[in-house]
Amino acid sequence: MTAANIDPAAVKQGQRASWDALSANWEAVGERFELGAAAVTERLLDAGGVRAGHAVLDVGTGHGEPALTAARRVGPAGRVTGVDISPAMLDLARRRAEGTPNIGFAEADVESIDLPAASFDVVLSRWGLMFAVDHVAAFRGLARLLVPGGVLAAAVWGEAPGAPTISLGFRVLSERLELPPPPPGTPGPFSMADPEPLAAELAAAGFTDVSVTEFVVRFPFDSVEQCVAFTRAVTPPMLLRKVAERFGSADDPGTWQAFADATEPYRSGDGAFTLPSTALIVRAAVPARE
Repeated sequence: MTAANIDPAAVKQGQRASWDALSANWEAVGERFELGAAAVTERLLDAGGVRAGHAVLDVGTGHGEPALTAARRVGPAGRVTGVDISPAMLDLARRRAEGTPNIGFAEADVESIDLPAASFDVVLSRWGLMFAVDHVAAFRGLARLLVPGGVLAAAVWGEAPGAPTISLGFRVLSERLELPPPPPGTPGPFSMADPEPLAAELAAAGFTDVSVTEFVVRFPFDSVEQCVAFTRAVTPPMLLRKVAERFGSADDPGTWQAFADATEPYRSGDGAFTLPSTALIVRAAVPARE
């Protein structure tokens, strides 16, 4: 489902600008994020059956995952291409991939990947598909890129309350700023959080053998302060600007104390803790030739 009043071009322009602006922050916090996210990468590679010699596409590669991990698995006989809407994020991915000869990157968004049909054995995406404006069109485009019998293996976020690593900051800032909820169908982190319509959209795009399963991702933090710093770093610039306009600074102490307080249900003391966050692992196949 897509909100009727959405301008796709404006959405893409906003996404590109936001991810470009966040790229330096992601470079700073990427290792912390991967302490949880790496388990999702392994799950996706296994679900896709990625093996030596495969050609793999990573959609919404961001800072280069799961593309980099896939490149190690496919080996020198395989190849991996990572695509993303953000040139700045791709620059970060390329720096991380230096010395990895079987990987390349290109700018594209999920709904307009200009690559040859039937050129990949597996399409991967880790928390990238939810930003598509038209879900079915995006899935249909990915199906076109897969060989007969090829597999899509992707992770998207489950319902917001069960994914605090991503949703808790949004909730606290939205409450502080008294923001209305986005219209239904708006692209965003939780636009594919309902398994039933997600599976139906994949089927409508021509995929078969569709499965959607929950996987709890555990993101560890050494302290509340570290969690606050991480969340501040990955918060979209648009929201930070609104905090600054309302409270005088994007670093408004009251706002970030409110976020720290919101982590209390996940903590047993003042030390290390984890934010368990539910992802949906999607596996779907393009029909094989008979």
